[in-house]
Amino acid sequence: MSLEEKTTHVREILRAPGPLLIAYSGGVDSTCLLALAHRELGPAALGVIADSPSLPRAALAEALRVAEKIGARVETVQTCEFENEDYLKNPPDRCYFCKAELFARLEALAIARSFARIAYGENADDPAALRPGSRAAAEFQVLAPLRQAGLTKADVREISRQLGLPTHDAPAQPCLSSRIPHGTRVTREALSLVEKGEAALRHLGYRIFRVRYLEEEKPAARIQIAPDEMRHLTDATLLEEALLTAGFARIEIDPAGYRPPTSPHSPPDRKSTFG
Repeated sequence: MSLEEKTTHVREILRAPGPLLIAYSGGVDSTCLLALAHRELGPAALGVIADSPSLPRAALAEALRVAEKIGARVETVQTCEFENEDYLKNPPDRCYFCKAELFARLEALAIARSFARIAYGENADDPAALRPGSRAAAEFQVLAPLRQAGLTKADVREISRQLGLPTHDAPAQPCLSSRIPHGTRVTREALSLVEKGEAALRHLGYRIFRVRYLEEEKPAARIQIAPDEMRHLTDATLLEEALLTAGFARIEIDPAGYRPPTSPHSPPDRKSTFG
């Protein structure tokens, strides 16, 4: 099926009767979905951002800015996964508890505001059987129009480029909790350190990276930078000073750099302990 045919199909899915709630994060997939829904449904489409300590403030501000540029309606809801011990224990399926909390909030909002459908931005490259969030989506009967239309990640980026969306070439940015190794408790303090550390790297000009939280006697960080950006790291002094200023007691730089996972459930790096 061609990209044009897939795009026609997803537009047909979105035009089904009834107003639509969209789980919107500001990432590549959900931004594309929101933009397409806005074009097809206008004010009958509403994006909803889940706000919690795992969402960086800069990411929230950027998501709101992009939605305003699109012209789409967006609201923010507070989610309470930090009140769920199953989430805080940080098991390998932590994302399930996060998505279940989000979809429960969206379901309540849909009932209260008479929205007929709820959708989120899973694409055809995301094997549902391996994604804990997909399990939650199935339980709450949340639609995945991009996946249903057969749109891959590359397709979504191309449609986003055609629509003039600033996210078309944006790197993946999973939540801050993904920087904490499975089995290490998720805390607000740890997420705040990671957020400050990644903000410092961004200020230094790096674009694709991760600040991995290491729980030791005092918090440490393992820095992973995309290999093609590693060549700019001729002197690590500035980077180390920035992370120490952010609050970490010890810094290590992964010489292998950051390597994205080969599948949504694959470990993002050689130690295989992070989400």
